Amino acid sequence: MSQLPARISTADHRPARAVRRMERMLSLSDFERAAARHLPLAIYGYLASVAETGASFDANFNAYQSWHFVPRSLVGVRERNIATSIMGQQWKAPFGIAPMGLAALMGYQGDAVLAAAARDAGIPFVLSGSSLTPLEAIREVNPDAWFQAYVPGEHERIDALLDRVAAAGFGTLVVTIDVVIAGNRENNTRNGFTRPLRPTLRLLWQGMTHPRWSLGTFMRTLAQDGMPHFENSMATRGAPILSRHAERDFGKRDHLNWDHIRHIRDRWKGKLVIKGLLAPEDAVTAQEIGAEAIVVSNHGGRQLDGALAPLHALPAIRAACPGLCIGIDGGVRRGSDVLKALALGADFALVGRPLLAAAAVGARAGVDRAIAILNDETRRNLGLLGLNGIQELSSRYLVPAGTPLPAAAATPAPETKAARTTGATRLQ
Repeated sequence: MSQLPARISTADHRPARAVRRMERMLSLSDFERAAARHLPLAIYGYLASVAETGASFDANFNAYQSWHFVPRSLVGVRERNIATSIMGQQWKAPFGIAPMGLAALMGYQGDAVLAAAARDAGIPFVLSGSSLTPLEAIREVNPDAWFQAYVPGEHERIDALLDRVAAAGFGTLVVTIDVVIAGNRENNTRNGFTRPLRPTLRLLWQGMTHPRWSLGTFMRTLAQDGMPHFENSMATRGAPILSRHAERDFGKRDHLNWDHIRHIRDRWKGKLVIKGLLAPEDAVTAQEIGAEAIVVSNHGGRQLDGALAPLHALPAIRAACPGLCIGIDGGVRRGSDVLKALALGADFALVGRPLLAAAAVGARAGVDRAIAILNDETRRNLGLLGLNGIQELSSRYLVPAGTPLPAAAATPAPETKAARTTGATRLQ
C-alpha cells in the first residue's frame, strides 16, 4: 500500500496576490500559454504531448468549429441554470476535470489542488491512475472524486487494484481502455521527457532556467513530501518519478479485452465508466455489460494519430445507446464547446490540459479561475442561445459550418433532449 504524503492540505489557500494575478487570465488558452513559459520544456512537453503528426489533436479542436449555433431570440433567459445530474448525482455544471497523470509534477500537490477546487465548485473530478498522489489521500480531499484506472490484462492484479480503490471509499471507477499500447509521442522524446524521468544535464539545465517551477514545485515536493512515485498504477506503490534505471510497470495491457471488463463489472460494486470509446459497437457492448456511463474519447490525440474526433463520433454513439449516460473529452476549451457537445448527445464534458496548466501556473487560485471562466462562458452562451436550462438543448440549435439553414427549420421543433430518457437528468 502507498504511503500517504506527510502534508496534504485541504485548506483553501489563495493568497490575494495570486488571485489578482489569475484575474488577468481571460480564457482557458491563457493558462496553457502561461504554462509553456513557466514549465521546463520536458515537463510542458508532456502536458502538451500528442501522437505523431498531431492530426487527431487538431481534429478535436476543429470538430467544434465545424458546427455553428442557431440561437433563438426574445424568449426570456433570466432563469438560466447549468446544473445537472450525472449517474444520479447532482452537480453544479455539466463539465468536470479529466484524469491527468503527473499533476503533482506540474504544480505543487497538483492532484490535491484540482480535487479540492472541483469539490468546492461542485463539479466532477477524476483522479488519474498515473497520478503521483496516493488515491487514499485524494479521497480524503474530495469524497466525491472518481478514480480512473489503467488496468492490466491480468485478473489477479485487477482484483488487487479494485480492492484498494473500494477500500479507499471511491464510488465511481473509470476504466480507460484506449492505452493498451502506448502511443507514439515523438515530441516527448525530442523534449527529453521519459517516464520515469532520467537525470541528465539537459534536464538539469531546464530546471535551472525555470527557477519558479524548480523551487516552488519540484524542490518543495522533495523537501516536504519526499521523492514522488507513481502511486496508483497498481495495488502497491510504483516506480519513483526520477530514476536513472527504474522502469514504470505498465503490466500486460495489450492482453486487455472485454472479458476483463465483464470481470470488473462483476467485482466492482460501485458505478462503472468506460473511457476511450469511438465506435458505436463498443458503446453498445459497454452498455450491455452494465457500465453506467461511457466517455467518448481519443485520449486527447495522444494515442492513435488520425483517430476520429470524439465530437464527430458522438451522434452515432448517442443513436446507438439512447439510454446511456455519455461523457466526452478532447478539445473542449470554451463554454460554447460544452454546449455543442451537449446538443449533439453528450450528458457531460471532461476538460483536462488547461486545468492542469492552471494548477501549474496559479495553484488553487489558478484552477478556481479556470473553472469560473468555463462556468461563466457556459451560462452566458446558454442565454445567448435563448435557453434557460441545458435540458432544452438539442441538435436543432446547431447547423454544420458553411451549410445554409434548411427551410424545414421553420417547422415545429422536434423532440428536445429533455424529452428522452438518458443516464443524466438536467436540473431546472
